[in-house]
Amino acid sequence: MSLTPIGEPRHKITVASLREKKLQHEPITCLTAYDYASARLVDEAGIDIVLVGDSLAMTMLGYENTLTVTVDEMLHHTRAVRRGVKNAFLVADMPFGSYHLGVDEAVRNASRFVKEAGAEAVKIEGGEKRADLICSIIDAEIPVTGHIGLTPQSVNVMGGFKVQGKTLPAVEQLMRDAVALDRAGVACIYLEGIPREVAAMITAEVQTPTIGIGAGPDCDGQVLVFHDILNLTFGPAAKFVRRYADAAALISEAVQAFRADVVSRQYPSDQESYHLPKDTQAALDTVLERKHAMRR
Repeated sequence: MSLTPIGEPRHKITVASLREKKLQHEPITCLTAYDYASARLVDEAGIDIVLVGDSLAMTMLGYENTLTVTVDEMLHHTRAVRRGVKNAFLVADMPFGSYHLGVDEAVRNASRFVKEAGAEAVKIEGGEKRADLICSIIDAEIPVTGHIGLTPQSVNVMGGFKVQGKTLPAVEQLMRDAVALDRAGVACIYLEGIPREVAAMITAEVQTPTIGIGAGPDCDGQVLVFHDILNLTFGPAAKFVRRYADAAALISEAVQAFRADVVSRQYPSDQESYHLPKDTQAALDTVLERKHAMRR
């Protein structure tokens, strides 16, 4: 396995290349992004999949959970991310309520993400019970990524954010869910909050690439939330989150330093200020001198 150096040209990631990565046992990388700046940084770092997750409800909009975010809000952020992504495969979350009320509405909303926002696939939570719906969306020429295990849009049914698949019946259901999504032809399957052993079984069973988040190292790829890896979320992190930098501390220090410089009148300096051209300054001085003379 070889990694393309940052800055070097690389191929556009597609559904086909994701499947090829699974066949070649090449790990797939995925991060969320919610705006142009983060999307561009993630894409230029060589990440394979950029996910505009409905987690933006909390990370960007300050909602309590993902249930409140709307289709229009998701479209707004997906459009911004699209402008920053060149090579990664761009996936957009279908928010709660956008695919729950029937096939026609689901296909209509999914098409908006492709046509209006430039998404290359949409993500839908649920396994067996969503398989027919997902087939209908794929039949409309819209790639779909699946999501099973801990599905945040079902938080009220699950009774909170809890690890799934801890009993034999639950494991069997997860296997059925994964197989159903595999047969439906999804581009990849996100496995969230399930035991490592179950994720490994699913990954070995299906031809579709699996992307884990809190599902152990045996998946075909891994995804984390952009804000989580940079410590830009408020509150304790989940067990599976690894901090790669403390951007919160960096930003806080920079903001406090700016405030201190302004209060002490150290910012802006003369070197950070614009000045009149010499001839304009001379003409202005002459005008001011005449006005001063007239007041005497």
